[in-house]
Amino acid sequence: MQGVWLGSLDAVMVPAQPCISSEFLSDPLVFATLQIERAFTVTLILDYDAGNLGSVKRACSEVGLQAEFSAHPDALAQAERIIFPGVGAAGSAMRSLRERGLDTALKNAIAKGTPLLGICLGMQVSLDYSEENDTPTLGLLGGRVQRFKLNQPELKIPHMGWNEVKVQQSHPVLAGIEPGDEFYFVHGYYPMPTAPEHVLTLTEYEGDFVSALGKNNYIGTQFHPEKSGRVGLRLFENFARWDGVWQGAASPAGGANAQ
Repeated sequence: MQGVWLGSLDAVMVPAQPCISSEFLSDPLVFATLQIERAFTVTLILDYDAGNLGSVKRACSEVGLQAEFSAHPDALAQAERIIFPGVGAAGSAMRSLRERGLDTALKNAIAKGTPLLGICLGMQVSLDYSEENDTPTLGLLGGRVQRFKLNQPELKIPHMGWNEVKVQQSHPVLAGIEPGDEFYFVHGYYPMPTAPEHVLTLTEYEGDFVSALGKNNYIGTQFHPEKSGRVGLRLFENFARWDGVWQGAASPAGGANAQ
């Protein structure tokens, strides 16, 4: 299918329409109309120089989810859903987000009700604060990120490899995740959400830590579903179907890391 690139929206293509000449594409009214009439909706993978982008896009493709990269705030505003991946350090990630205006764009997307999936560092900087680089972060939901403090010498930092994810309350994106299912982790820090009702899963590493959390149209995972084989693809498939509606449990199980 042929398409037309539309300015800074580098993640969005719309079908070329032969009745509209290219000179009209600069007209703001025509531009807006084309966006409304585009033939498919877009899942945006946020590109802010801190991502495991290729693996995420391949996972999306495996489940039939149309996904494109972008670093533009206006593309976030038009995305049907957003994937917010990340590897690296909290301080540099937040600088990159702020320089591009993506911090405000992400907050606006959450306020608008756009389904948003944060992965690893993308999830960590969604909370209020990270101990890593002493970094104030986005505050999409309340909480902080802290470094593992381990007493068992056989346990290393970072926590790396496969580990079980224990579901504490149901969520549409976690549908089909069974007891004993393992996901892939690589991290030295973990989230501590303020509200217990935001805890979705726990994982054991010298005590339980929160490995997935959620609030309204936001869900975040400490593990990497894009590197987690069959169970990870199930999570992406669920996210592709999710409309962003989730109220959470009145009396959630589980809690934060006891370390």
